[in-house]
Amino acid sequence: MRLLSTKLLAGTVAGTLLVAASASAQDRSDWPDNFTVGTASQGGTYFVYGSGWANLIADELGISGGGEVTGGPNQNLALVHTGELALGLTTMGPAAEALAGESPLAPGVPMDNVCALFPMYETPFSITALSDSGIESIADIPDGASIGFGPAASTSDTYFPAILEELGVDFERRNGGWNDLGGQLQDGLIDVIAFAAGIPIPAVSQLEVQTDINIVEFTEEEQAQVLEAFPVSPFMIPASTYQTLEEDARAVSMWNFTIAGCDLPEDFVYEITKLSMENNDKMMDVHRSAATSIPENIQYNTVLPFHPGAVRWYEENGHEIPDDLKL
Repeated sequence: MRLLSTKLLAGTVAGTLLVAASASAQDRSDWPDNFTVGTASQGGTYFVYGSGWANLIADELGISGGGEVTGGPNQNLALVHTGELALGLTTMGPAAEALAGESPLAPGVPMDNVCALFPMYETPFSITALSDSGIESIADIPDGASIGFGPAASTSDTYFPAILEELGVDFERRNGGWNDLGGQLQDGLIDVIAFAAGIPIPAVSQLEVQTDINIVEFTEEEQAQVLEAFPVSPFMIPASTYQTLEEDARAVSMWNFTIAGCDLPEDFVYEITKLSMENNDKMMDVHRSAATSIPENIQYNTVLPFHPGAVRWYEENGHEIPDDLKL
């Protein structure tokens, strides 16, 4: 009788495992064979965060995928909207413009096939110059200074020129990847880099190892003026971020979110959201800015609808999504 019971139990367990395996296979039947995450230029936080996150998804979910160098938030929105990329990273300012059909890449085309997944981090707007330039404040930037604003149509390139114009800075605009601009700054080919990227910015960390730099902060008055004129928030760059900083540096910032095509399978996006939101230690291994990649910060998306797969995970775990941000 014991032998018979053991066989029955073994058969039951095997049957259960077979059903579970079949369900798992069925759940993945509509998943994509592979995926790509749109990031930004090398040397910026988007590239490090996005590529690392893509590798985490690929390794944990057993699906082929990786990060791709792009022009940043605006291009990622466009590529996800058209389905050329499954996933991407973006900033809330460009997201609002894209949804309203005001993207500089596709004026008049509302990008309504873009859904939010989870919060990443705040993007501070910060300025770096060589110490021997004598530029220690925004007011010190000389008329006609050549300023690198990152890749064309990136968050930095979209907002930072307007911010500096608001503050009365006269400049010559340069574009390029962050690593390339860092090299140009070090070689004296440009005067300033105006970064909008998660901290620590790899290109800045590399620069301060190789040469003496100034990380230029906003004055209280400049910060207040910019907060009044643009969709940004106050921010302090912690002194611990860079060796160069001796105390926290005043700045402004804008929130970033991961995004997905709204037509991606719900189960696929649910598993990505679950993996990302339940493993913050692994996310921080990707980039330490992921300390704020937590579900409590979903409140900072008031623009894009959340993907149904993401909504399911949040609601299962006690996080409320407003009705107007559901599809």
